Amino acid sequence: MPTETIEIGDTIVCISGTGPAIVFVHGFTTTAEFWREQVGAFSFQYKVIRINLPGHGVSPRPSERHYTIPAFVSDLLKVFDDLEIKSAILVGLSMGGTIAQNFTLTHPERVRGLVLVGATPHGLGEDVNVNNVLKAIDDLGVVEASQNVIERSFGSTATRQLVDFAKQEVSQTPAFVAREAISSLNASDSRAYLRDITVPTLIVVGNEDIITPPRESVALAEGIPDSTLEVIQDAGHFPMLEAPRRFNEVLTAYLNTVEQRISAATSQGRSQHAV
Repeated sequence: MPTETIEIGDTIVCISGTGPAIVFVHGFTTTAEFWREQVGAFSFQYKVIRINLPGHGVSPRPSERHYTIPAFVSDLLKVFDDLEIKSAILVGLSMGGTIAQNFTLTHPERVRGLVLVGATPHGLGEDVNVNNVLKAIDDLGVVEASQNVIERSFGSTATRQLVDFAKQEVSQTPAFVAREAISSLNASDSRAYLRDITVPTLIVVGNEDIITPPRESVALAEGIPDSTLEVIQDAGHFPMLEAPRRFNEVLTAYLNTVEQRISAATSQGRSQHAV
């Protein structure tokens, strides 16, 4: 499936396929390529939009801007506006899940469904303590610090080739971006507002995830009223890469459910209008 790559503000956006929009947002120091296994699976029925957050991957990293959760939410809104996306299924990984939660809370009319992958309602898991991350950047440099996190991020069945791919991707984020992003992520807290997320929400986590342990996904599922939790076996922090077939099956079932509900609601609205 051909992919168009465009620049919107400080965000490089990859677009594949046509149809209703699915917007994929990656996590801390990762890139749009972490969603590579979803492009072929969904771009025949959907417009698959993968963004590289500012300062991540191939996106610009101007020094005069902020790399915080609120700033990333604004970047995401600009993508929606420039691409004329009225509403979309929004999928967020890890930090991208925090961005997606905040976007849904501040722009609920733009989100018809929410998917949170390896996400939390507050910060990251204990294994990625913000002070430890900042110290590692100081002591080792941002590349080695980020790659060390990647080494702990995958489950037991991940291939060396997959881990090496991820390590190469995260090496692109500069230190000043990583510092501000991890500090902002650590400060973000949606626990008191989860009940205000009213769109159908799918929560996905790998059973071997130590970066954002499954208990964090349980907390999300308990807090978001209309939510479903799916645990992917034999996967760590990146189930969409580690177990793509199972992940795509789970996402497909969720998308079908959302579309059926929207169709039913539309039909009911037309019937009431006719009466």
